[in-house]
Amino acid sequence: MIVDIINKKRLGQELSYHELDVFFNGYLDGKVKDYQMSSLLMAICIQGMTDEEIFSLTKIFIDSGDTLDLSFLSGVTVDKHSTGGIGDKTTLIITPIVASLGVPVLKMSGRGLGYTGGTIDKLESIPGFRIDLSDEEVMHQVEDIGIVITGQTASLAPMDKKIYALRDVTGTVSSIPLIASSIMSKKIAAGADKILIDIKVGNGALLQTREDAEKLSDLMIKIGKFYQKEVRTIISDMNVPLGFCIGNSLEVVEAIKVLQGQEQDNNLTRLCLDLASEMICMSKGVSKQEAIDMVLDTIHSGRAYQKFLELVRAQNGKIDLLSTSKKVKTIKAFRSGVIESISAIDLGKLSVALGAGRMTMEDTIDYGVGLELLKQVGDSVQKGDDLLKIYYKKMPNLPDFEQIFLIK
Repeated sequence: MIVDIINKKRLGQELSYHELDVFFNGYLDGKVKDYQMSSLLMAICIQGMTDEEIFSLTKIFIDSGDTLDLSFLSGVTVDKHSTGGIGDKTTLIITPIVASLGVPVLKMSGRGLGYTGGTIDKLESIPGFRIDLSDEEVMHQVEDIGIVITGQTASLAPMDKKIYALRDVTGTVSSIPLIASSIMSKKIAAGADKILIDIKVGNGALLQTREDAEKLSDLMIKIGKFYQKEVRTIISDMNVPLGFCIGNSLEVVEAIKVLQGQEQDNNLTRLCLDLASEMICMSKGVSKQEAIDMVLDTIHSGRAYQKFLELVRAQNGKIDLLSTSKKVKTIKAFRSGVIESISAIDLGKLSVALGAGRMTMEDTIDYGVGLELLKQVGDSVQKGDDLLKIYYKKMPNLPDFEQIFLIK
């Protein structure tokens, strides 16, 4: 039957709930082998899936573990997910903003793999910060201070974790049906009333085209309706890094600056304002402009930053001990002109080479290394101006920066 299911999908035919259930639960139980699951995943990647198949697979993922019940929290809970991007530290910024406005936030985040950083790695760059909270600790903390960010528990959609590890090494990560089922199974299992998805598109993202991003958006909204959950999406650009910093400690420092109101108008602050205000709209039922005003007020009053400090203290973090590498090399502009583009993917590759990211789950991370952009797209530069700071412990082979910074 296993080979029949693979052949059926290879020919582009629709699989029943029963066939998917037998195959995927067989893999979780060890009866279906890696090479067999790899074959089915590649067939799905090539042939796609119908909406019914995607609904079935999402349910199978959800049912493979526990689900959280957040009904004890007052108000409408909103969860947020990003499909991942280079320099994406939005979770560190928007969750304390939203929590400071009375919307409870229980966020389960992951580690980084490849060129996109993970929220958990960024938080672990804060000495002492605990990300392995028990279910009881999670529930107590979100009830007590209205915010918790923790690693995904082993009991939540365990099938997705096992499947994702295989997708990562078999070239099937970018399958839109598999992305949709993976994300939505975890979000639905996590129990929030409403879900906001930030879909990244560009050379530094999983999805390269706007068309694919819109397909994924439509799918996740459909899955949400199937489970009677309101899902909203925002499609954001990942052709350039998000903000100025890439690397764990550096990104925490940048997030703090945004929460303190020090960063005024760049692609990171604009996206965070959009995401946080959308979450407030969804939870409180106010207009977008009212939500924007509330977000700006909680930043300027200092309440958002204080909520961030409250989160760090609650999870044993010592923010005063946060550090970055003392070795710094500055890259200078090689000609005068205007910066027309900055390659997100190439800077992501450099950050991994420095040790700020991992290519396999066994790789260790150096929290203090990374990159700091000193100029953004659209800026005028003179030859010899500072473009980029590299924070390093051991300098890797450097790329051709004329290929990364297009100056004309």
